[in-house]
This record gives sequence, C-alpha cells and structure tokens, in this order.
Amino acid sequence: MNSIPALTIENVASLDGVLGDFLQKADAELTVVIDRGGNVISQFGDVSVMDVTIIAALAAGSFAATKELARRIGEVEFNALYHQGNGSHIFMNSVDDDTIMITVFGQRTTVGLVRFYSAATAVAVSQLLKSFDTSGGHGFAFDPADVTATPIFLDR
Repeated sequence: MNSIPALTIENVASLDGVLGDFLQKADAELTVVIDRGGNVISQFGDVSVMDVTIIAALAAGSFAATKELARRIGEVEFNALYHQGNGSHIFMNSVDDDTIMITVFGQRTTVGLVRFYSAATAVAVSQLLKSFDTSGGHGFAFDPADVTATPIFLDR
C-alpha cells in the first residue's frame, strides 16, 4: 500500500460489514485494522473501555519487535501473535505486507476460534483495501525523498 486511503462512506461500510461478521462469528469484542506504523484504518466493536489509538501504536510496535525475533530464528516474520491475560486477550495477525488486524476478546470465546475466523477475514480485508482507489488525489502518500534536513522558513 503506497498510501493511506481516504475512506469513503461506502469503503467504511464495506469494512464494517466484514469486521462485524468476523466479530459475530468469533464472539470477540473488538477488531481494529491498522497499518504497520500503528495508524488506525478501521475499527469495529466495543471501543468504550480502551483507547484504540494507543492499542494500535503498541500493537504495531509489538509486531515490529517480534519480526526481529522471527528473523533471528530464520523466519521472515511471525504472522500471528497472541497475548493472553486473565480476562482479556489480544490476537494480532498480518493482513498483508502493510496491514495488521488486532482482535480483543474475553472468556466467551477461544483463541482457536478467533484465529480460525481471522484468517478468512484478513484475506477479505486485504482484498477490500486493494480495491479502494487511492489515486486521483484521495488519500495520503508519503515519499521519504521529500524530507530534507534543511529547515524551510516561510515568510509570515
């Protein structure tokens, strides 16, 4: 993904449909789709008890750290991570090279069920994101070549 898409109402509805179906099947509480930098692309579920922005940033950092662990044992990356708590758990899986899906769930379900349904959901989310048109002036594109160390002063 070369740019972060500017989602239309139709794009959000499509993503919400896929994520809502996933949450219902997996009996999970919240799912968040983020880019590898920790930016929230889409979220669905109960966000009232947590700050999704912080969760996204920390999850991206966790995924990046374990990528190096995987490399150290000869893997490209671990495509899924699971953090087990006493009451709440987090399952993160790779959607594609640019995107991660985070799922928060509790005692009502199992990590196996979440993992099972997240695989098909990741494919559906990846296809949706690729279908969103990021050309034509929509979205945000960043080219590292545009950054210089020289400060730019604008006349006031």
